Amino acid sequence: MLLLLDTHAFLWWNADDEALGPKARAAIADPDNVVFVSAASVWEISLKRASGKLDAPGNAAEWIERNRFAPLAIEIGHAARAPELPRHHTDPFDRMLVAQASIEDYTLVTSDDEIAKYDIDILDAST
Repeated sequence: MLLLLDTHAFLWWNADDEALGPKARAAIADPDNVVFVSAASVWEISLKRASGKLDAPGNAAEWIERNRFAPLAIEIGHAARAPELPRHHTDPFDRMLVAQASIEDYTLVTSDDEIAKYDIDILDAST
């Protein structure tokens, strides 16, 4: 399975937070699955840290490498698709993740109910 972590799922994984459910945790840990982290999530984490809205120790780029996750760049097609999506969600980072999951045919690991309204495969991060 090809998984794309929503930013909160990525943070939960790295903090070993119990909010990340056992099913999602097992899927992320499964060596048969490829786990992607978007540049959009690293950007979001960096912005929230800079504004004081997030206190997460460490370096997101190092977390990707340490966990052997695959980095996912924001491509032109992703940037073009995000604004074309239905307005179920207004957060630009989440819209980018939905666009990437849609184009790349990845399962998005998220607990965001608004994201679940899109026509993409979802794995509930809280289960």
